[in-house]
Amino acid sequence: DDGSVAPGLHAAAEVGAALGDVLIVAPATQHTVMSRSRPFTPGIGIIQTTEVPMNGGTHPGYAVTASPALCVAHALVELAPRKPVLCLSGINYGENIGFSVTGSGTLGAALEASSFGVPAIASSLETPLSLTHATEYAALDWDAAKAHLHQLAVQVLEGGMPEGVAVLNLNVPADATADTKQRITCLSTHNYYTFNPIGPNTRDYSQPHRLRESRIADKATLEKDSDVYAFVHDRVVSVTPIARVLSAPLDDVRDWAT
Repeated sequence: DDGSVAPGLHAAAEVGAALGDVLIVAPATQHTVMSRSRPFTPGIGIIQTTEVPMNGGTHPGYAVTASPALCVAHALVELAPRKPVLCLSGINYGENIGFSVTGSGTLGAALEASSFGVPAIASSLETPLSLTHATEYAALDWDAAKAHLHQLAVQVLEGGMPEGVAVLNLNVPADATADTKQRITCLSTHNYYTFNPIGPNTRDYSQPHRLRESRIADKATLEKDSDVYAFVHDRVVSVTPIARVLSAPLDDVRDWAT
């Protein structure tokens, strides 16, 4: 979701190229925090060919005027010569953990692929909060994230996805190495990103304003088996299986309704 020129995308493409044929499709510009949105903005659906840096050379790719999820849709319905066996979404600038993942364009693209029956891995690397929406891409060390993405991709390609899992959500701490332990985690019910309060009547409501975010990871209230706890407090690589089952247990709701 960081755009077709994002170094994280190029890092993921290199992982894919080591495993098979690669089709690279991404938003033409920064489209972070777009979830699985399908906006109909001016120029929607324009597809431009591009050259993506890869292993000292370049690889053909496509830059689409579209959200991350729509880029996946364009890839699958008109660009792919055959059905892909795996979607790699990322590697994102900034971790995607906790209940805040519902806003993630990285996860949105992966879920879109899953809706087409394509297994998907969403991958993210911890970065300072100031870089998560940036259009100028800071230089980061992608080696650890690439190593863990490669390991997970091989596991999916060789053994398939776990039963009932739509997306594997991979999050790599900034201080991780290729040898850092991976932990299977649950998605925390807590927001990880939260908006800072500013109070009423503190600005001119007629003027544009962007709400500012902070990260919250209260060790005392977090689930011990959650992605946020593993990532923030234990500093391990988090792998969270995400299913497409969004409804609550019906029996509980029926009891409530009666």
